[in-house]
Amino acid sequence: MKHLLCLFLLTLSLRAADRAPNIVFILADDLGYTDVACFGSKYYETPNIDKLAAQGMKLTRHHHCQNCQPTRAALMSGQYSPRTGVYTVGGIDRFGWESRPLRPVDNAQQLPLEKITIAQTMKQAGYTTGMFGKWHLGEKDACHPGQRGFDEAIVTMGKHFDFKTQPPVEYPKGEYLADFLTDKAVDFIQRHKDAPFFLYLPHFGVHSPHDAKDEITARFKDKPPVGGHHSPVYAAMIASVDESVGRIMATLNELKLADNTVLIFASDNGGVGGYAREGLKKAGDITDNAPLRSGKGSLYEGGTLVPFIVRWPGITKPGSSSEVPTIHVDLYPTFAEIGKATPPANQPLDGESLVPLFRDASASLKRDAIYQHFPGYLGAGENTWRTTPVGLIEEGDWKLMEFFEDGRLELYNLKDDIGEQKNLAAEQPEKTKELHAKMLAWREVIKAPMPTKNDQQTTAAPQKKGKGKKKKAD
Repeated sequence: MKHLLCLFLLTLSLRAADRAPNIVFILADDLGYTDVACFGSKYYETPNIDKLAAQGMKLTRHHHCQNCQPTRAALMSGQYSPRTGVYTVGGIDRFGWESRPLRPVDNAQQLPLEKITIAQTMKQAGYTTGMFGKWHLGEKDACHPGQRGFDEAIVTMGKHFDFKTQPPVEYPKGEYLADFLTDKAVDFIQRHKDAPFFLYLPHFGVHSPHDAKDEITARFKDKPPVGGHHSPVYAAMIASVDESVGRIMATLNELKLADNTVLIFASDNGGVGGYAREGLKKAGDITDNAPLRSGKGSLYEGGTLVPFIVRWPGITKPGSSSEVPTIHVDLYPTFAEIGKATPPANQPLDGESLVPLFRDASASLKRDAIYQHFPGYLGAGENTWRTTPVGLIEEGDWKLMEFFEDGRLELYNLKDDIGEQKNLAAEQPEKTKELHAKMLAWREVIKAPMPTKNDQQTTAAPQKKGKGKKKKAD
């Protein structure tokens, strides 16, 4: 009998060792690169996120799109925007482009149904899949994440108190959205602890409206501002997201799942700051992305560089960091490799698995560059623009931007000039020519559509936001 018991325990141990890792992906909304203490803030307090970084690895050059919807489309499809048609939020008339030289490329407002999501791929590999929070890729019928590979899905965004969910879910009056979503995520982990799970927790925090719990806001009321970080309310919103990360970490520890769980934390785009420094507004930024240039809605680093942390016990070296340029489309093949999932046969994946970097921070990837393509406009107020149509390539320390209205090229060495203050295009003509040729070749391969000439250009046009409709979260 004793021999049989030992054999049974050994069998269980071997099964546990063979079990594919759980994957938990926590995505904040509008959290800037320096809005986290371990990425530079001296005002905001993020002890749990900092702890995660100390236990895992930081990717210090990870990029997402300039605003939320195209990032989410890229994460779910593994494809750059030209393949999904999702470049921004809403239709092209959301901002008054009529006064500009170009007509934007039409924008898809939901992820095309033919795209196979990472959730579908992980589910086929035997994972139980759950998603709680901001989906933003279509919420009705076949577009709902519950119909796109997630076994369990609750969608919500737009408000931090008195929020609505799809499908409708009851909750106590006065509950804060970040707490609600974390409750659902913790419950999901507890119910599915005995088999591999893929959990996607896309918070609405710290997106506007800037609302926080009073008791947390009070903690920052008398704290002196530091480096453009000054708002007690915004600090409290960050603290609630940080508490969520801490609760997820604690749950994994309590259930003895932490050692076999890949836990990733990131933000969907750059922070809502840097606009005053860029001259887009006189004052009033709720945060600042300094030393990065500009913020959300821009394709300068302040709009696309995001905090990224991964903890994979036994794989990532605690307290390590990688400076290799990475981007949103890398997450799909990364998750597929971790879960031993088969990528879709007829859906090209534009990224590369980051597992080699997770294993060795000094490793390199096979590809030589990452790209962005934005053939539209994002406004910042009447006749001011966070970005005009632009494309970019980042290779090593170099970043080249091409602005489509006039063909202007801007070249930056990000190692020496992370704030993108010195355009080296004239000083480095050969490097400029080399990178531009690569960007043009990539654009041709991916069939990236370009904005067209605006033959009806007006002398001035007020910026519009939804033509009287409720503004969508961007």
